[in-house]
Amino acid sequence: MSFKNINLKNEYRSFEDNIINDFYVPTLNKSIRYDRAVGFFSSTALIEITKGLSGLVRNDGKIRLIASPKLSDEDIEAITYGYKTKGEVISRNILYSFEKDFNYFEKKRLNLLAHLISEGILDIKIALIENNKGIGIFHDKLGLLEDEEGNLIAFSGSLNETANAFSHNYESIDVFRSWTYEKERVDSKIRTFDNIWSNIARNIITIDFPEVCYEKLQSYKTEDIELDIDEVEAYFLNREIEEKTKIDGPILPNSINIREYQSKAIENWEINEFRGIFNMATGTGKTVTGLAAAAHLAKTLNHKLAVVIVCPYQHLVDQWVEDIQLFNMKPIIGHSASRQKKWKERFKTIVESYNLEVTNHFCLVTTNATFSSNFVQQQLRSIKRNLLLIVDEAHNFGANHLNSKLLENSNYRLALSATIYRHNDEEGTNALFNYFGNICIEYTLQMAIRNDMLTPYYYYPIPIFLNDAELKEYKELTAKIGSMIKKDRFGKVTFSESAKMLLLKRAKIIAGASEKVKALENAINDYRDNSHILVYCGATTISDPSYEEGRTDEEEKRQIDVVVDLLGNKLEMKVSKFTSEESASEREILKQSFDKGDFLQALVAIRCLDEGVNIPSIETAFILASSTNPKEYIQRRGRVLRKYKGKKYAKIFDFITLPIPFDRLSDLSEDEILSLKSLPLREIERIKDFASVAENSSVADDLISNIQDYYYLNRGEINSNESDIF
Repeated sequence: MSFKNINLKNEYRSFEDNIINDFYVPTLNKSIRYDRAVGFFSSTALIEITKGLSGLVRNDGKIRLIASPKLSDEDIEAITYGYKTKGEVISRNILYSFEKDFNYFEKKRLNLLAHLISEGILDIKIALIENNKGIGIFHDKLGLLEDEEGNLIAFSGSLNETANAFSHNYESIDVFRSWTYEKERVDSKIRTFDNIWSNIARNIITIDFPEVCYEKLQSYKTEDIELDIDEVEAYFLNREIEEKTKIDGPILPNSINIREYQSKAIENWEINEFRGIFNMATGTGKTVTGLAAAAHLAKTLNHKLAVVIVCPYQHLVDQWVEDIQLFNMKPIIGHSASRQKKWKERFKTIVESYNLEVTNHFCLVTTNATFSSNFVQQQLRSIKRNLLLIVDEAHNFGANHLNSKLLENSNYRLALSATIYRHNDEEGTNALFNYFGNICIEYTLQMAIRNDMLTPYYYYPIPIFLNDAELKEYKELTAKIGSMIKKDRFGKVTFSESAKMLLLKRAKIIAGASEKVKALENAINDYRDNSHILVYCGATTISDPSYEEGRTDEEEKRQIDVVVDLLGNKLEMKVSKFTSEESASEREILKQSFDKGDFLQALVAIRCLDEGVNIPSIETAFILASSTNPKEYIQRRGRVLRKYKGKKYAKIFDFITLPIPFDRLSDLSEDEILSLKSLPLREIERIKDFASVAENSSVADDLISNIQDYYYLNRGEINSNESDIF
């Protein structure tokens, strides 16, 4: 009965190890004591601790469990200001976790749990954080095991005592042994647990499990079961396998490995009452995390849940469908080009069936436009039961015309975005937070690269300058826009619709600067024999007759057409446009040919790569569309950094538009230079952002220094609010 006879590893990771069979069962079989501090309390968490306890029970062992209640902001406020006592709030939260329809085998587990308590085998305490910042949630995850020889095992890590943690999430634990050099670590963790249990740990309040909650647990106790845990475990396992085959609704597939940060996001979402925002960099698994969250919620609700997923475009709906089906759902595909010709009839029927409780689940995946239609809105607003709304690229719903369509009867809400903060739209951003709730995870691009979720990249900024005609028009527009600026009493800048039109016109001058094409030719020449190249154009035109040798007419031509002509004819590269003008089937053929790299070297794209289109084989990108909107340039960069077989790193060439060459600025007065500084001020922010995460982070130092010095950007004459827009 000694731990020393077990071949223990230093760490265990789900999907690499079977944590229950490889660690829990063999150690608990030899244990006489099991102490466990976990995250938040739930009825399912209690149910799950019965797994693997047969040996400990046979050894007359004891269990001490410390958990934390899931407190809402309202609960914390009630405790902080003395509206209610801690005991009242905690009791109510724990009792609420039992207000669900337990299935047959869950009731059996609760019966077993009640026996463990009444036999004196299990004792539970509740812990909270309390400091000068107020009340918080105790979140330590620590376990201790002792055998009859006095050997001790301590383990810590991300694992919670929940069903999802054991069977679905990507979890890990580190293991320490008292009979090795790790004894000091074990002793430290014993002191930590004992201090918390005894309510002497600093800033932690530990209270006894409320009597009313013990009584609730005892209500599940029946006399028709003996404390034969081996037999019960086998029975439960068979029942769970049977139940899974009957479930209609989202289930996490065995083929999906949920990473620790995704698991943490879902846990935080649950703590926030299943409302929140996953602000995750492009390529870090927002879709899978969102669907895994839906699966977790469905299990919590005993698989009584309708799921509505909203995407900006039809091609994104198609991408979602594959993953939705993988998660055990058969979605209704709702948009004007849906392959399900009678989807409206099916949708209306399933909503009626769901409301009448004839069925307990359906899934609709649709576009922003169709979601906003009167028909879909009317059907969804009629739902009276559990409804989860998942919005992809949710930053779009900060716009008034979309925000007004968000469903108040959706009691569960999840926003997915790489850039939830709307550029120059504080009101729209606040509207998103007011509806969806708090950010549950902030997974940045830098974190994704560091954790091998995205490809490292090298960054090469290429400065170009407006020609005389472009500069003249730019200055004229800037003067007109400046005369239209209005500030409220708080200093906030606002623009009329006329001013906004002028801003768009000026932005097109910047995006379509003719020198970009010449600079592209110089930069891409070294890559004319390479493949997996993306050239990202602006949705703009070029009117300068000098961009093409021998051309004399002034007729405007789209930038993308000029670039395709340059690459395909002059440089003799195998190139194709990739825009919304190509059909979905044509784009799919282009993607496949691009991935192979034999018959297609380069894609020239406009906006359809901004949100959701995945072409992970891109290795080198030339970005002509000089956006100063973080939402746009963050998404464009993310497209280039997706992982792909054999892709070790990516290269990004960023064309930086400035009003006038540095050597000509000496001919201008200081006031004239200051009147031009808003554009370089905005461009420099993108340069810094791109360079800060790049492998060659110092590459832009000289350019940044020159822009700052020549345009007097260190003087701060333009405030940040004004410069962002103006």
